[in-house]
Amino acid sequence: MIKAIAERTKQRKPRSKADIMVPNVMSLHSVSLLLEAILLKARSLEELGQCIEAAKECRIILDTVESALPNGMPEGIGEDCKLQEMFHIALELFPSLWIKAGFLDEAVTAYHRALVKPWNLEPRRLAAVQKDLAMILLYGGVEVSLPSQLQVWSKTAPKSSVEEAILMLLILMSKVAIREIDWDAEIMDHLTFALSVTGMFELLADHVEQILPVIYSRAERWYFLALCYSAAGHDEVALNLLRKACGSSEANHRPHFPSFLFGAKLCSLDPHHAHEGINFSREVIDLAKHQNEHFLSQGHKFLGICYGAAARISVLDSERSIFQRESLDSLNYAAVSENDDLEVIFSLGLENAIQRNLDAAYNNIMMSSDMTVGSSRGWQLLALIVSAQQRFKDAETIVDCALDESGGMDQLELLRLKAVLQIAQRQPKQAIETYRILLALIQAKKELLIQDNNIDQGQTFRHEALTERKLEMEAWQDLATIYTDVDSLLDAKTCVDKAQLIEFFSPRSWHITGMLLEAQSLYKEAFVSFSVSLSIEPDYIPSIISTAELLMKLGMQSLPIARSFLMNALRLEPTNHDAWFNLGLVSKMEGSLQQAAEFFQAAYELKLSAPVQEFK
Repeated sequence: MIKAIAERTKQRKPRSKADIMVPNVMSLHSVSLLLEAILLKARSLEELGQCIEAAKECRIILDTVESALPNGMPEGIGEDCKLQEMFHIALELFPSLWIKAGFLDEAVTAYHRALVKPWNLEPRRLAAVQKDLAMILLYGGVEVSLPSQLQVWSKTAPKSSVEEAILMLLILMSKVAIREIDWDAEIMDHLTFALSVTGMFELLADHVEQILPVIYSRAERWYFLALCYSAAGHDEVALNLLRKACGSSEANHRPHFPSFLFGAKLCSLDPHHAHEGINFSREVIDLAKHQNEHFLSQGHKFLGICYGAAARISVLDSERSIFQRESLDSLNYAAVSENDDLEVIFSLGLENAIQRNLDAAYNNIMMSSDMTVGSSRGWQLLALIVSAQQRFKDAETIVDCALDESGGMDQLELLRLKAVLQIAQRQPKQAIETYRILLALIQAKKELLIQDNNIDQGQTFRHEALTERKLEMEAWQDLATIYTDVDSLLDAKTCVDKAQLIEFFSPRSWHITGMLLEAQSLYKEAFVSFSVSLSIEPDYIPSIISTAELLMKLGMQSLPIARSFLMNALRLEPTNHDAWFNLGLVSKMEGSLQQAAEFFQAAYELKLSAPVQEFK
């Protein structure tokens, strides 16, 4: 059969009778009949459940044709006989038989065999083979090396099954784009999964934008893109897209509920969008009452979070009070509606903590802890609440328990919290040792990340790398503060220099530099450092307060300016006890003793409920 196929398929002029009657060589028609018989046998064995034996029969067909045609199937052979069709059926059947038999690695090899040479498969059938291969590579849990013919790609060759699956799906999407094949929603679903698990959300967004307009409605397309860009860390871009999906241009269409819900969620993550989040959340609540009642509690949750954020950026005391009350009302409603929703209970506990309702916050977080095991975020907030009750040792014990159950980024954040608690207990040596461990772990993780070039992990851990960088900077800044407090100014300067190497334009680093200069009585230079800090972040409260303290040292003529700075600090953070204390000092220097006493009393009470870190 091999000789017959090779001879009969050679390039030649239109056949004459002499061409057909080649001595001692079977005709292509006869070969086709034999291959069809073998194929029927394979089908019969498949029906009998003997998939391995059926696969062996298919392999006979493939080996025969491939031996005769090592460079692939020539054009036009299908016009004369059924050889090409029989071969194509065997080519498609072969991997499916291995899948049924449970040999996925053999199935992948079979798919590779079907794709590595030009076998004249029509575009629709070729796309089906490529899609099936991508599915096996994505979900089959097998790693099979590429055929030797493709390994010449060297560094550009896929390094894993997931990479190969992504490549295959991207090829299919390009075929859809040029209309070589019809739109297939499954291809997009598989590509979405593959790019999501590897963290390549911007690439996914690019392919969503290439999809023809008739496939998705405008609101659906904007929503899909918003999901991609948000996952890639571009929340502002995502929010702009959601504004389109929920805007006036879509007023004549049915409201796209997922866009409103996602808009409320994104706004709840950024205080600057708190008021817009309130509008999104109210729309979610209105829509949920009529068509999605099970999302009603989610709408109230986001409404409560956004009201809380709006309260913290409000400049009017009356408005802040209203927003705080609305926040707790909405979160309590959500908690009653969905008393098994961990996020709702946690958000209620966080808002109670921020409003210094410490007992209620403690109960909320304990309830959320009972609902889940090993939540690092819950442990951290619980430790902060206990620290706000001035029970620093108990808070450290909570952190130690959390450290036993955590790993990765959670462990690093908990270590920093442990060190801060040790500082609050006036244990600088223990805190320095904790920071040493923290920095060593960060360095080890950085080295591990450099060595790991796997695309599946490198993209996924990009956000973690940025978080580790921020934690490393904060650790050096904390160490600089410790050394400043114990008058080890040279060590403090070394630490702040290391922090500035990581991020030069950090307001806290410039603030600590100012504190160092102030400790050396270099007040003008300290004032410059505080000014640089405020030029980077105008609302950085520690530098606002420190600037006011320097102004107070200049004498009576500077007190009104110092008071203005302190009032601005309290506008930004009404619970800042340092600002209240310094405001009391200003009033005392001005001779307003009654007012000073009230300010000192407020500072004392707020300090008794102040956590070692900001509630978050």
